[in-house]
Amino acid sequence: MRKLIDVARQSPIPGSKPYHQTFAYETEDETATVATALRELNASPELLDADGNVADPINWECSCLQKKCGACAMVIEGVPRAACDTKLADFKGSTVHLEPLRKFPVVTDLVVDRSAIFDRLRELEVWLEEDVELPRRRNAIAYEASRCLQCGCCLEVCPNFSTDGPFAGMATMVPLARLLAEASGDEKRALAQVHRNAVVAGCGKSLACRAICPAGIDIANLMSRSNAAALWHRW
Repeated sequence: MRKLIDVARQSPIPGSKPYHQTFAYETEDETATVATALRELNASPELLDADGNVADPINWECSCLQKKCGACAMVIEGVPRAACDTKLADFKGSTVHLEPLRKFPVVTDLVVDRSAIFDRLRELEVWLEEDVELPRRRNAIAYEASRCLQCGCCLEVCPNFSTDGPFAGMATMVPLARLLAEASGDEKRALAQVHRNAVVAGCGKSLACRAICPAGIDIANLMSRSNAAALWHRW
């Protein structure tokens, strides 16, 4: 299998302009992923682009490479995906286009600054102050929410989210859903208010996030249950 990997690149120097650079990648492994290609290209003794020019290593993020951490999220062929879970063979064309997530500031190449996700969680104080015992009937809700990778793919396709806007997005709603399932008393009332202000008030219910989630989280179900807890005070 031979693919041309077209990478949107950008220097970390402030004010630098983005540009595209294409690399030829060949492998006999039909299960090779985008992450595989990036790792093997960077492992070359001398990285050359498709025109034979010497190129700097491609900057991208990865950690587990098992679709558990979300670090390798990027826009692949126009769709936000996890690079470690995206097979090159799934694309029929000869060229695969890679871009950074667009909703976040670009650090360099395919690396973006997703600190807005975690800043929002801190700002909204999305945590419990003390240990709780989760009711057995809510185990499934908490487990489903705990699978969130915080990768930002859901925010990439959300028409209502921006890093400086009031809507916190599903990357905040999913952890909230877990805590709403676990909390009680004053903590649950406080989290319900956060949910009403930061999620319900801004979500347009397009549910574009549901199909894009790399972890396959049932976001519609979590949203429905969280709304029940936050708006109607029941599960």
